[in-house]
Amino acid sequence: MADRSIKAARRNLPERLAHLRGDRSQRRFARDIGVFQQNVNRYESGTSLHLDALILIWIKENISLDWLVLGRGKMRPARSRS
Repeated sequence: MADRSIKAARRNLPERLAHLRGDRSQRRFARDIGVFQQNVNRYESGTSLHLDALILIWIKENISLDWLVLGRGKMRPARSRS
């Protein structure tokens, strides 16, 4: 069962990345997160992301890792009220 969950999460990750990128070009998105454009192209084509890339996207784009990796919850975490 866990194997199916992993496959489902991996299958939809490229779609979530493209959604996160929005109307930015792959080149611009790559520049924004600090990777090469070819890497963004690979990720959106289904190549697995390295942990370093996940961390960069999480930090630079201020998104939820649960959303990015597993498709759970909201893309952006709720802002805390101070």
